[in-house]
Amino acid sequence: MDRKFIVHARVLKAMSDENRLRIIDLLKEREYNASELLEEMDFGQSTLSHHMKILLNADVVNSRKNGKWTLYSLNKETFARISEWIGEYAK
Repeated sequence: MDRKFIVHARVLKAMSDENRLRIIDLLKEREYNASELLEEMDFGQSTLSHHMKILLNADVVNSRKNGKWTLYSLNKETFARISEWIGEYAK
C-alpha cells in the first residue's frame, strides 16, 4: 500500500472521535497545556492522555516542553497535506 494512504488513514482515524475533534478545535486558536484542555473537556486526565497520544502519534498535534508544562498545538503541516489531498477529490 502507498505510504501516503497509510499516513492519511492514521490522520483521519485520529480525527474520527468527537472528543479529539473538540481538542483539535480548541488548538486551532492557540497552544494549551493539559490542565487548560481538561478545563474545557468533560473527562479526566487519563482519557485526555489517551486522546493526546493518538493525536501525537498521527502527527495531528505537536508538543513542546515549557518548564513543567507540556504545551500542545496543531501540526499545521499535517492539516495542509490532508487538505491538499482531500481537495484533489473536489476537482
